[in-house]
Amino acid sequence: MKTKSLSLILFFFINLFMHAQSDFSSPYSIYGIGQENLNFFGGLTAMGNTGIAYKSQYTINQTNPASLTSIPENSFLYEVGFNNTLSNKRDKYTSQQDYDFNFTHLAMAFPVNNYWRMSLGVVPYSKVSYQIDIVQPIEGGTGNYLTNVIGSGGINKIFLGHGFKLKNNFSVGVEIDGLFGSISQEQWILLGTNSAYLNDKNVYFSLGLNAGIQYSLNSLMGAKTTLGATVSLPTTLRAAEASIGAKANAIISTEFNQNADDFDLPLKFGVGISSQINKNILLNVDYRKNYWASINHSNNASTYRDQSIYGIGIEFKPSSKLTSYWNKVKYRAGANYDSGYLNISNQNINTYSFSLGLGFPTSNNRLSSTINLNYSYGKQGTTNSGLIQENFHKLSINFSFLGSWFQKPKIF
Repeated sequence: MKTKSLSLILFFFINLFMHAQSDFSSPYSIYGIGQENLNFFGGLTAMGNTGIAYKSQYTINQTNPASLTSIPENSFLYEVGFNNTLSNKRDKYTSQQDYDFNFTHLAMAFPVNNYWRMSLGVVPYSKVSYQIDIVQPIEGGTGNYLTNVIGSGGINKIFLGHGFKLKNNFSVGVEIDGLFGSISQEQWILLGTNSAYLNDKNVYFSLGLNAGIQYSLNSLMGAKTTLGATVSLPTTLRAAEASIGAKANAIISTEFNQNADDFDLPLKFGVGISSQINKNILLNVDYRKNYWASINHSNNASTYRDQSIYGIGIEFKPSSKLTSYWNKVKYRAGANYDSGYLNISNQNINTYSFSLGLGFPTSNNRLSSTINLNYSYGKQGTTNSGLIQENFHKLSINFSFLGSWFQKPKIF
């Protein structure tokens, strides 16, 4: 009965996840398969999007599957997350404000035996959402015609993670991903009272493989420290394409191509360190490298370059001996710099962000469910060379629930 209920909950949230994306517009999502989503679980968003070496009994860390081994025996973790983004996009002449709401992730994790832990869930991998108006002169005539281009869709990821504790201080993990989704580009061509419509839709599917390790040291420069590393192997998103052309509300052409242009994802590598400075302070530092330059996606308008991501985060928890509820809350802060992987008009599309967060326990127990509230402010892009800069405020909330797993009730 319990398994059936969990399956129904999972089915409900996956359907909500697939249909709850908003009409948020991101101009740089026109490239490739759109903008990658960086949705970190628990309070890691507030800690500068770090987590490669982070271990916690209270929350799922999807950044590194080796971290699953920190889940206590006879416990069951599940997490659901949402975010809101208020952004201001501007070039040198105009500005535009957008509001975005998303259901960001659903995941669960549990022990299989003394040394093996598992996780599964669904997260958005990338998102496409843009609208562009192009005015062009009529060839061989006078006047102009308008083309309204609308892009939508994205790639989703279902993951199945495994963490294995080989020694008390050494864990390894592997994650198998299923990547799937569709990306559409609609074009409305308007000339006076005449119009034409084109819809080009690509459907993608692929499997991915990620791996990670974590090694803990009782004392490194006086602090209990965990070292971590992750790798994501290159994979190819296989594509099929369907096109529809219409004029005067009548379909005039349809085409289906099973050999559409595939999209390659690069090798990704990351290292991190997580140090428990004392009983109250935890420090995370991460570095990631994504080798986009080796993938042949460049064209006349843009080039792909290797991407470097730096993150630092701190978590402070007051003494648990104090009785006030606010002394049980976790206080977090972080910063992140992403060099980006796109170069447009000789300008790198990079991102800076700063974050704050709070982790609210739902009970006074040592192992407790947590409500994580995270806020981020950041900037992406530039107004140089006629490009667009986005300043954003993002508020996210993640519910990290901790329950019992296969515990027999006591009769006496």
